[in-house]
Formats: sequence, structure tokens, C-alpha cells
Amino acid sequence: MTTEATVITRRDGRVGRILLNRPKALNALDLEMIRALTRALKDWQDDPHVHAVVIEGAGDRAFCAGGDIVFLREGQISGNRPAVDAFFQEEYALNLLIAAYPKPYIALIDGICMGGGIGVSVHSPHRVATEHAMFAMPETAIGFFPDIGATYFLPRLPGQLGVYLGLTGLRVKGADAVYAGFATHYTPRAQLPALSAALAEQGLAALAQFAAPLPAYSLAEYRSAIDHCFSADSVPEIVRRLEADGGAWTEPALKAMRHVSPSALSWTLEALRRGADLTLPQALDAEFALTKTTMAHPDFAEGVRAMVVDKDRQPKWSPATIETVDPATISAMFR
Repeated sequence: MTTEATVITRRDGRVGRILLNRPKALNALDLEMIRALTRALKDWQDDPHVHAVVIEGAGDRAFCAGGDIVFLREGQISGNRPAVDAFFQEEYALNLLIAAYPKPYIALIDGICMGGGIGVSVHSPHRVATEHAMFAMPETAIGFFPDIGATYFLPRLPGQLGVYLGLTGLRVKGADAVYAGFATHYTPRAQLPALSAALAEQGLAALAQFAAPLPAYSLAEYRSAIDHCFSADSVPEIVRRLEADGGAWTEPALKAMRHVSPSALSWTLEALRRGADLTLPQALDAEFALTKTTMAHPDFAEGVRAMVVDKDRQPKWSPATIETVDPATISAMFR
């Protein structure tokens, strides 16, 4: 067994097991965890005794709540951009490693799964969600954008769901994650330990054995309205369509969009539209370039301060409203 402070890896029957072991921090990824994951996957890649990899999160609150954004903010403010670049480069390389992994990679997702947690799960073809799983890409709330390959993944969700979720940061819970495309299987939390054990004995066949019938999709009746509103070419037009729709589902979307960074909404929409035509490696390259321009914008430092550092949840955005964002400023960030 190889044990590290925040990642535990071991062989168990036919599988290699990875446990994200930072429960007090909701298993959020720091650079050392990213490196430990990468080492384990590379070690097992050609190991004939390892037929598959299973990744889980410690505790019952989170699979993985994202990346170390406080570290990234401090690096940006201090001018230590090489450290920031190293984090993103190694995280994105891990995302690609998972996407191209030659053996089954199975993510068992129970609790919060956001940002970087989605990055170490969604690029695998085998993703199990429990009724307590909660997926979200809330980056616009910190003046950033959905990265870790999300500009590739979100545009490929059904209709305009990816744009809806990427802009608003709203949560997808439980079985809804399967309907939306974040997960491929639904298994109740009570069955997760048995599924995990069965994977070591039976391999992928255990997924079907423990899959539970899906409850009704909570967004089903709003899907066409979501597609209409979030197919607009600009954030102000999306807002106008939401206001014109007036349905109950629009209230949380409008509330979220009025609270998050107006600039981040605009550059996220542009990144998602572009990502629809990119491969995953191309999208990750584009995201890396975009980290430099978006993090240099004042909204990133301010958003992380308000939501994570001081936690006053009262960010002062620049500019303050969706209507006053300059489209030329946003376009210049993609050159």
C-alpha cells in the first residue's frame, strides 16, 4: 500500500483504488494530490494485475469539491504565475490522462462534486452517482470560468443544459446527474460499499448489477424552455429571454446570474460556444490560455475573496452589471 497525506492508493483484487483523503476540505485538490493521482494512474497503466481503477472520496460530504482556488488567487496576486501555471498544466494533463486511460476508470460519486472534482470524474466513461451526489460548475461566482475540460464537456450535454449550468452554477443532484450527462449510472448510497467491493471481484459487470432505476427527471418539463433561453448569442439576450419566459424555473437562474460576475458570464458563454467545435486537448489548451486573461481581471481575486477567503458573499464586480460589460473587452481575452 502507498499512503500519502491526502491521497491513498492501493491494490484490491483486480482494481487499483484511489481515495481522495482530505474530508475536512471536502477532498478539494491541491497540487500534491494532482501529482499523486497522476503517479498512481501511470504506475497502474501497464500493471497486468490492475484491470481497472476505482476513485472515491473520503467521508460522506464530498467526492471532491474542486481545486485549491485560494492558492491560485495568492499566486496571481503575488505575481507567482509560474506556480499558477504549473497547477493548471498538471491538472489538465491529469484530465487528459483520465480521458485516454487504457483501462476502465470508475468514479464513485457521493456528495459534492464540483470543478476539479468533475475533472477527475467526468472524462471517464464510467461515473456512478448516488442520491446524495451534487454536481456543479460554480466558477462564474468567483469571477472565473468552467475549466478542467468543461468547455468541451458542457457544450456536449443535451441541448443547452451545459450553457445553463455553466453560466448559473446551479446544482444537479442525484439521478438528475444521469439525465444531464454528468453521471452514467445511479446507485443509492446504501449500496455504494457493496458496489465498490464487487468491482474488485467482477469488474465492470458490477455496474449494471447495482444500477437502480432512475426517478423522474426534475428538469424534464423545462428542457425546451432552457434550450430556447440559453441558445441566445449574448448574456443580455439570455437574460431577456428568461425574463420573458417568466416560468418558476427562471427565478433561480436569474437570481444566480445577477449575483455572479457579469464579466465571467460573458467570457464563459464565449468559451462554451468555442468549445463546441474543439477536441478535448484543444479545449484544454484554450482554457489554459484563458486562465491568464481571466485571472488578471479584477473579478477573479475579488470573487475568491468574497466567496472563499472572507466569505462575506458580497463581491464588488467590475463592471457591476451584465448590461455594462463591454463585448470588445471580452473578445480581446480570446486573442
